[in-house]
Amino acid sequence: MARKKTAAHPGFKAAQSQIAKRQGISQQRAGAILAAGARKASPAAKKRNPNLLKVSGAKKKKAK
Repeated sequence: MARKKTAAHPGFKAAQSQIAKRQGISQQRAGAILAAGARKASPAAKKRNPNLLKVSGAKKKKAK
């Protein structure tokens, strides 16, 4: 059973569409903005939402 998207985590595509609509920019540019935000996310945010680690260039937790 697929997990339902919540307002806190609507998904990458939905968030991308919201950014594009709100700022009046292209989907590609909105995706770049969203990805940059995911890359800058705090370690605590990445712990709560591990999907942020799927974004290209996101720093993953170092192995000890």
